[in-house]
Amino acid sequence: MTTKTTIYISTFEEDVIKGLSSFPKSLSSKYFYDKKGDLLFQDIMAMPTYYLTNCEYEIIASQKEEISASFQGENGFDLIELGAGDGKKTKVLLKYLSEKGIDFSYLPIDISQNVLDGLKASVQKEIPGIDIKPQQGTYFEVLGDLAHYNDRKKVIMVLGSNIGNLLHPQAIEFLANIREGMNIGDLLFMGFDQKKNPQTILDAYNDKEGITAAFNKNVLHRINNELDANFDVDEFLHWEVYDPETGTAKSYLVSKKEQQVRIDKLELDVQFKAWETIHTEISQKYDDEIVSWLASESGLRIVHQFIDSKGYYKNYLFEKK
Repeated sequence: MTTKTTIYISTFEEDVIKGLSSFPKSLSSKYFYDKKGDLLFQDIMAMPTYYLTNCEYEIIASQKEEISASFQGENGFDLIELGAGDGKKTKVLLKYLSEKGIDFSYLPIDISQNVLDGLKASVQKEIPGIDIKPQQGTYFEVLGDLAHYNDRKKVIMVLGSNIGNLLHPQAIEFLANIREGMNIGDLLFMGFDQKKNPQTILDAYNDKEGITAAFNKNVLHRINNELDANFDVDEFLHWEVYDPETGTAKSYLVSKKEQQVRIDKLELDVQFKAWETIHTEISQKYDDEIVSWLASESGLRIVHQFIDSKGYYKNYLFEKK
């Protein structure tokens, strides 16, 4: 008896097949991002209700001296940013470091080459002389390479509460993987969105303008465009829920009717019942107790924390235990 082995051309194809063939159905939020998705996310970050960006920007802008002082090493340091995006917040720090003549290199990492190209161009234009070395790939692909950066202090930076896209066991694994690439004396600077009024959280992910809905639905457009599918995107509703007990916000795409979708490139037919869901994203919220536990479980220790004026958001500084 022989077993047929399925060969996938890309991780995208594999994840779409597995996600839409499972129950309940799911699609990873990392596939929201392409050229269109990148622009939509920039629009989200500019929304008044999406408080995360402004809160973290405030922390960096108002406390850049203290943050920068904690980063410095005897012979400079490498600032390695995972999920760099457009660099709006980071450039505040880069400009300050550059003006002070501090010796550092900036290594932005992002899954989107389009984002990295734009970031490099804008940094070189706005802050001439910055030593910038973009790295394209997923966090886990690049983290292994970063372990070889041993000549001087490494500061690994993750802004935007990106860790909130992971369930706690995955978050511990992620932090532990970062720790493996750190030496004693290296630092991790990471943003964590804090628990707060549930309505404030729901408003951030369910804007009246429909930008977040379009961002979530972009994964269906990508499947249509890249895998020759026939999703009627308008027949799916974006829905957001938040559980204040667990601190978990969840995003769904909900089928408005019974329907069948054909994905030609995968030779796959997907059946949807009326009001059946596709889970697309989680956005975890935290408090000090949870962050301390995550750090301890992954072999890290909190050495400092920075908070915005509203108490909505914190950036924690970790070192390797």
